[in-house]
Amino acid sequence: MASIFKEPSRTFNEYLLVPGYSSKECKVENVSLKTPVVKHKVGEKSEITMKIPLVSAVMQAVSDDTMAVALAREGGISFIFGSQPIESEVDMVKKVKSHKAGFVRSDSNLRPDNTLKDVLALKAKTGHSTVAVTEDGTSKGKIVGIVASRDYRVSRMNEDTKISEFMTPLDKLIYGKDGITLSEANNLLWDHKLNQLPIIDENMRLTHFVFRKDYDSHKDNPNELLDDHKRYMVGAGVNTRDYEERIPALVEAGADVLVIDSSEGFSEWQAQTIKWVREKYGDTVKIGAGNVIDAEGFNYLAEAGADFVKIGIGGGSICITREQKGIGRGQATAVLDVAKARDEYMEKTGFYVPICSDGGIVYDYHLTLALAMGADFIMLGRYFARFDESPTNKLNINGNYVKEYWGEGSNRARNWQRYDLGGDPKMKFEEGVDSYVPYAGELHDNVNISLGKVKSTMCNCGSLNIKELQKHSKLTIVSATSIVEGGAHDVILKETSSSIVR
Repeated sequence: MASIFKEPSRTFNEYLLVPGYSSKECKVENVSLKTPVVKHKVGEKSEITMKIPLVSAVMQAVSDDTMAVALAREGGISFIFGSQPIESEVDMVKKVKSHKAGFVRSDSNLRPDNTLKDVLALKAKTGHSTVAVTEDGTSKGKIVGIVASRDYRVSRMNEDTKISEFMTPLDKLIYGKDGITLSEANNLLWDHKLNQLPIIDENMRLTHFVFRKDYDSHKDNPNELLDDHKRYMVGAGVNTRDYEERIPALVEAGADVLVIDSSEGFSEWQAQTIKWVREKYGDTVKIGAGNVIDAEGFNYLAEAGADFVKIGIGGGSICITREQKGIGRGQATAVLDVAKARDEYMEKTGFYVPICSDGGIVYDYHLTLALAMGADFIMLGRYFARFDESPTNKLNINGNYVKEYWGEGSNRARNWQRYDLGGDPKMKFEEGVDSYVPYAGELHDNVNISLGKVKSTMCNCGSLNIKELQKHSKLTIVSATSIVEGGAHDVILKETSSSIVR
C-alpha cells in the first residue's frame, strides 16, 4: 500500500515566529540579507551571491529584460522566461547584460532626415526625451547628433521640420570615449553641466548614454548585483526539450545562471539535462533544477549535479496542479523537509546546495518564514507581476488598476515543455489560470517595504543574517482561532481615506 507521511501538509499561514533575545546590535540597518545562489564547498564562498533573497519567476507575465534590470538594481536576480523562441530569450538576456551600471543603451534613435513629428511620436512611445541621431537610425549607427527637449519648441516649429535642422550636431557635443569609467563619465557630466553624455567608440558609433539623473539612482541602489564587468546579473529558464540549442545560446549571450523550468523536477529528464551541461561546460555554467517537495527529490537532483534546487508544487497563486492532478504538498512542510535534506547532504558531502522556495507566499511575513524554515532565497511570481516593471498590460477594471497575470500552465502561455513528460508536444489540460492582480506601483518602493519587514522581524528574533535566523528561529503552529486573534478583532474599524467616496 502507499506510504503516508505522519504529519499533515502545512502552509506558511499555519506558522508564526516566536521572538528571541535581541541585543543592542539588532537594528534593521545592521541586518544583512546576502545569500548564496549556487553550490559551493563548505567554508568557501558561493560564486554567485545575491544581496537580497528574492528572484522573479520564470514566467511570461513576470520576467523580461525590464524586470531583470529593475531587480538586479535591488540586489536580486530575474529568470527570463523560457517559453519563447530561443532568439527572443537570448535578445532579452543581451539587453540586460548591455546595462552596465550607469551605462544605458539607447532605445530612442532616429535618422537626420526624420522629422520633429517622429521625435514626438518616439518620445510618446518610450517616455524618453533624449534621442540619438545616427546615420542609419539604429542604436549602433554612427552618431551625427542628439535631440533633447531644449532643442525644439513644439508651439514654434512645424512638425515636418527635419531633425538635421534643430539637433545638436556632433561637433558641438561633449562625449566620452568607449572604455571610460562611470566615475569619469559623471565628472564630465558635472564639469560641463550636461544632462546626458553619449559614449562613442573609435568608429564614432554610439555605444551608451550616461545620464545625470542616473547618478542619484546609482547612489540610491547600493545593492546593485553586478558581474565582474559591472553589468547587471541575470538568469534564464530552460527546458528539457531543446536545451542542446537553447543553453549554448544563452551562455553566449551572457546569462549568469540557468534554471530548468518544470512543474515537477524529480525526473530522469532533468538529470539528463544537467549531465549534458556538465559534460559540455563542467562547472562553469551554473544551472538549478526542480521543482521538488521532499528529501528524496532534493537528493536526486543534488546528486545529478544541480547548482540549486527549487521547492514547490501547486502552491502558486495561479497554479491549479493540485486541483487538476492531486499532487503537491503544503509549501511550509516542503521547505522544512528539503532544508533538512540539504543540511544532511552538506554534512555527508561537504557541499552546500542552496534551496529556493517557489510558491505559497501570500503576505510579506511569509518571506521571513520561508527563510527561517531553511530557504536560501525565494522565487516570486504574483508579487512581481503587480509592478510597473512586469511585462503585462496595466488595465482599469471597475475603477481599479490591475495587471494581467497568467500561469505558465495556462492555455495563454502554451508552455507545454514545462509540464512535458516525454509525450506529444501539446497541452492536454491546463495547470494554471489567466487572471488579474492589483497594480502596486514601482518595484523599488515595494521591495524596500517588504524587505524592511523581513529585517525588522529578524531583529525581533535576534538575528543579523539569514543563517542566524535559520539557526535560532523558534516556530509555532497556529490554530484557526489564533489566526483570527492575530488580526484586528472586536473593534469597529474607522473608515480610511481610501474607502471614502468623495
